[in-house]
Amino acid sequence: MTIPPLPAHLQVEVTSACNLRCTMCLVRYRPPVNKLAGAMRPELFRRLVDEVPVRRLTLQGLGEPLLSPYLPEMIETAVARGVRVGFNSNATLLNRRRARELVESGVDWLHVSLDGARPAVYEAIREGASFETVVGNLAGLVRAKRDRASATPWIRVVFVAMRDNVAELPALVRLLAGVGVDELRVQNLSHDFADTDPSGAYGEIRQFTATQALWTDEDNAHARSVFAEAARGAARTGLSLRLPALADQGGGNCTWPWDAAYVTSRGLVQPCCMVMGDDRVVLGDLNVSTFAEIWTGEPYENFRRRLDSADPPDVCRGCALYRHTF
Repeated sequence: MTIPPLPAHLQVEVTSACNLRCTMCLVRYRPPVNKLAGAMRPELFRRLVDEVPVRRLTLQGLGEPLLSPYLPEMIETAVARGVRVGFNSNATLLNRRRARELVESGVDWLHVSLDGARPAVYEAIREGASFETVVGNLAGLVRAKRDRASATPWIRVVFVAMRDNVAELPALVRLLAGVGVDELRVQNLSHDFADTDPSGAYGEIRQFTATQALWTDEDNAHARSVFAEAARGAARTGLSLRLPALADQGGGNCTWPWDAAYVTSRGLVQPCCMVMGDDRVVLGDLNVSTFAEIWTGEPYENFRRRLDSADPPDVCRGCALYRHTF
């Protein structure tokens, strides 16, 4: 198998610390991480972008990027090199000052997680967040962008669709059209964790996914009806809307290990951002090897070979991206 060139896209977990305990996130089921201890070291980040001819940089992982004290300089580094850069945020810390600074920074995109159209539903999912604060911060970001007549950042809201919140989607379309965001992306839960021990460290999130994932629902007619109503609302208001598949599309055709890589805040290299958990698949450690050594090494080659076969790695089998339901 031919070794691919170094990737043009990196996703970097700038921090593993988070200020929320969201029901569908692995962070909820792990001990809290200190804000400074969880941040990727600036010297590791600089070494990484020096080594890899990256053209697109996603600065996010399991943690909340705005908690990293080094985020502004990371964005500055990327912009100075002509690299497209952006990240996803829960927006709880996205106050007026930060919104203005982000618009002025030249960041290309900013995605905001918003999984409900009412406080009760949203706050039950994003434990520790205030619906009114997040919506207000989102509107403030839109205003900051308009005040400076800036084309960037592209503002996308991300809605994780589950049984508990899917009915909120049409109302959220109406809300976001009024706020003036650019796009709403609806996605399914990322993984079923079927490759993990049901009674082990991933037992709780595995059980949560089994009860909440739309693709496991024997009767998803309701979800399909909600999606259709949301699509009609988006068409009326001009809001760009992306909806996921509700049925398993069959696995395969994942190109992540050839095109991109995911790096944790500790410098561990994983095949993609969908793995969740650095104890599941690690292909190398930047603290002991260069990125090129890892990218061309035997673990990466073995992973690519398996993924390109009829017998993919176990961690890929339950991945929503691999199953084309994400």
